[in-house]
Amino acid sequence: MIQEIAKLYSQLTKKKGLASYANLISEPKAAKWAAQWYADMQNIISNILKRDPIGAYVELKRAARDERISIDKSFDQDYINAAKKYITVLQYLMSLIEKTKLLSLAKQFLPGYKLNERSVYRRIFSPDIRPDFMFTKIMSSYPAEGEEIDNYFIDKNTEVTIFELPDNVQYLYHLTPPEFKLSEEKYEILDTARKIMAEHKPTRQEFIDPERMRQVFHNIGSDLIEELVQYRNLKLSSDEIEEMAKILVRYTVGFGLIEVLLQDEKVQDITINSPMGEVPMFIVHQDYADCRTNIVPTSPEAESWASKLRLISGRPLDEANPILDTELSIPGANARIAVISAPLNPSGLAFAFRRHRDKPWTLPLYIQNKMITPMAAGILSFLIDGSRSLLIAGTRSAGKTSLLGAVLVELMRKYRIITIEDTLELPTNSLRKLGYNIQSMKVAAALTKGSSEVPADEGIRTTLRMGDSALIIGEIRSKEALALYEAMRIGALANVVAGTIHGDSPYGVFDRVVNDLGVPRTSLKATDVVIVANPIKSADGLHRWRRVTQITEVRKHWENDPLTENGFVDLMKYDSKKDELEASEELINGDSEILKAIAGNVKEWAGNWDAVWDNILLRAKTKETLVDFSNKTNNPDLLEAEFVIQANDQFHKISENVREEIGILDSKRIFFEWDEWLKRHVKKMDFHSKL
Repeated sequence: MIQEIAKLYSQLTKKKGLASYANLISEPKAAKWAAQWYADMQNIISNILKRDPIGAYVELKRAARDERISIDKSFDQDYINAAKKYITVLQYLMSLIEKTKLLSLAKQFLPGYKLNERSVYRRIFSPDIRPDFMFTKIMSSYPAEGEEIDNYFIDKNTEVTIFELPDNVQYLYHLTPPEFKLSEEKYEILDTARKIMAEHKPTRQEFIDPERMRQVFHNIGSDLIEELVQYRNLKLSSDEIEEMAKILVRYTVGFGLIEVLLQDEKVQDITINSPMGEVPMFIVHQDYADCRTNIVPTSPEAESWASKLRLISGRPLDEANPILDTELSIPGANARIAVISAPLNPSGLAFAFRRHRDKPWTLPLYIQNKMITPMAAGILSFLIDGSRSLLIAGTRSAGKTSLLGAVLVELMRKYRIITIEDTLELPTNSLRKLGYNIQSMKVAAALTKGSSEVPADEGIRTTLRMGDSALIIGEIRSKEALALYEAMRIGALANVVAGTIHGDSPYGVFDRVVNDLGVPRTSLKATDVVIVANPIKSADGLHRWRRVTQITEVRKHWENDPLTENGFVDLMKYDSKKDELEASEELINGDSEILKAIAGNVKEWAGNWDAVWDNILLRAKTKETLVDFSNKTNNPDLLEAEFVIQANDQFHKISENVREEIGILDSKRIFFEWDEWLKRHVKKMDFHSKL
């Protein structure tokens, strides 16, 4: 039917097509009307016919009727003669359209037809092949005036194109996933497979272990697709079947195109606003900041996501609990998710996905990305080995949790670590696989009511009965702050204590802890160091970068206000002109009570600031050398957690061996031996990779 219309359109728009009919009405006596008639005719055939062929027929019929009425009212014989010829042309064009199958089926629905009305077409066209497993809409065409500025692939089959738009400060993130490039045969197979698999609805018990559930569905789906391929006598490669199985899992127990976006390592945040089906998804991109996408989610899909998140989290999402915080783990990505629904969101469901890096962040990676300097990494390493209590503060999207993950990587694997989170974001699974003695605890979210989960303050008190452990708090939000500071004040936590908190400065942390969370003001002294991470913006407001802007120690000799009583002393502070952290005079001059307190517990450093400073510089040098060596050898894996942990282990072992051998921690000797180990180990890695 469509081909018939296409052939007719092609025939009528050729040079000798519509123009030949125009000759019939172009007599000199008809000139005053012919121009308008020809323009009307050309609009119907060249414009309306190709987008609404039924409407084109109706318009021709209405034009002929209007001319007949005009003839009956006219006394101008020249007009009457010309109009009759015009009606003849219109009737001929109508007869051509009437011969098409489309119009023969549509004739019964023509009375009262409105131009561009789609309901008639819905009665005629019933798609035999369609990806009915998908609800998401994609704007597949590229923007007409957009300028392509980047292009790359995710997982080989998914193309991403970034466009700069002339009328918008936001870039367009244009996604072309594999499910929009399948053949008709593959669509048919996927439709059938999904209908069969839809008969099994996963239970809450299955959703508790999403990784295993996905693997089971993948195996079943792969076998099912293979059977359908053989039944239809098609020839598909194992790679094609594998790709189809992945797509099938995405649209049964998965989260559709959300999963494709999360597999892009450059995507940091995804926001989906209500009402569904009217606005596209938005993302925050590593290189292009805020972008809008060509993906438009719909209400059925949003409801499906919400149901799955309820099952995965075990938390409610209803009128009594219109907020849901949880996490999502899929192959290749982990994310924190916030969902809001009615009555908080009057127009339905809305989602925010915060993507976490696949591997834990490390201090060398932060040096590479200019978030910290080697000196800052050296100080943080010294503080962590000194078992200090650290609070990482910052605004939203400042990178607090990622930096806390890097702190975990700096802890020696001989220590036991307990993490407490209401939404699992810390890289505990990755660190467990790397040999850490780590126990994660999930507690009730601050905004969740009626949950069976243990409150955060009870979770913290529980850790005190679990032996000597480093305690890592995902985020200090509510009354758990009282329990945390109570534990720190009585010395119940003999190892590193670290957590994140919202606040844009050390005083902002004081204000939040004391005034918002109700912790006694002097209890803040249990915090040794506040590390502030904040986004830095460009002058034009179009770009931003994450930076650590302050490393501040909290002194103990103040009573009411640490700001006016010199309770906060910066060890390092961000210099916007140099775009880096700089050591303060207090640090350079050795005026740090926290660093001296750490030194006081080490025989070789007690009362010797030069030795302390020398060790900090040594740690900074090892971190910087690791980054330089990674760049020199073009081996980014040297900055990842697996290798950084090995490098840290060797640093501690070599330090101990040197101290036992010569009686002191000789920095030059330690660095020389560590550097030699680094070169040997990388050479060995290269050899094995070539094999």
